[in-house]
This record gives sequence, structure tokens and C-alpha cells, in this order.
Amino acid sequence: GSLNMSKKIGDVILDLQNISLRFGGVKALIDISFDVREHEIRAIIGPNGAGKSSMLNVINGVYHPQEGRILFRGEERKRMHPHMAAAQGISRTFQNIALFRGMTVLDNIMVGRHHLLRSGFLRGMAYWIGGAQREELAHRAKVEEIIDFLEIQHIRKTPVGRLPYGLQKRVDLGRALAMEPQILLLDEPMAGMNVEEKQD
Repeated sequence: GSLNMSKKIGDVILDLQNISLRFGGVKALIDISFDVREHEIRAIIGPNGAGKSSMLNVINGVYHPQEGRILFRGEERKRMHPHMAAAQGISRTFQNIALFRGMTVLDNIMVGRHHLLRSGFLRGMAYWIGGAQREELAHRAKVEEIIDFLEIQHIRKTPVGRLPYGLQKRVDLGRALAMEPQILLLDEPMAGMNVEEKQD
């Protein structure tokens, strides 16, 4: 299925060439180049303050580098914003979890499907007639598949704010997976977890 990680390494999907990022006089990234291939797992390793999160923010359009080029599937990407990056298929988790604490696990993961919804407002008014209902059920099925994959069935109706940190991180990953991304960016995915949670 779509969650199978055992596929062969493919073509370059993301290519970062000579990226430099400055904030005023502070140099966050200096002449960074690397690429990521389809089905490849890449790790960015470095001490606190090295610019790891800044690099992810460049990839998903939060920051705009002063120098360098970003190619996504062979095409140079001009100025990009996070919602545009998400629409292209770039999804991320956050070092400081950005979940809707009052909403259930299920609804938080469902939010990850938002950009995939085709039913507009007017169709929503006639919600139970035809396409919108079918679409909702299809999205719900995908979310349930992710909940099974992450083994969080027992908390699916629990408000996220009541969960321990390790489970919140898992829900954050679930929401990112729900976007069906071509690139999944994980920012400090195991920070603050105990050994058992990391193994899971």
C-alpha cells in the first residue's frame, strides 16, 4: 500500500543547490547542497542551532533563501509558500507539535486531508446528496488506515490535549501522512520521547 517503505530508490525528487539563508547579519545556512531521491530516507544531523529546522523551513516554503536553487521533480521552484508546498506534495511534522489540542485524534488527522477535498461550499450545503458523502467516506477510510498503521486505534476519539507527548508526536506524524505527501519532512521526530516510544 501507500505506506510501504520497501520500494527501490528512484529518481531525484528534490534537489537543493547552493542554498544560503540569512536573517539580517546572521547566517543560518551557508552554501548547502544535497538531493533526495524517491523512496530514500535522508537524515540531517547537527547540534542545536545548526540550522536543521531552517533547512526544513526552506524546503516547505516558510523561509526563502537569498541564494541557491530548489528543484522539485526537475523544475526550478520559485518563491513558495507553505500551502503551495503542501499542494505540491510536501508535508512536515514540527519540533514543537502544532496540533489542535481540543480536537480528537481522528479529527486532527482528518485535517491532513483538507487540501485533497474537492467538495466546495455549495456542494457542502447539499452534503448528503451524492459526491460529497462518497468523498467524505473515502477520506475517512484513508484516515482509519493511517490510525491502524500507527497503532493508535485506542485513542482515536480522545482530545489530543489529553495525550502524553509521545502519542501527540505520533498523531502529528499521522496528520502529515494523511496528506499523502511525495516528500515527508520530520523535524526532530523523536525529541522528548522515551526509549520505548522511540522504538515504536
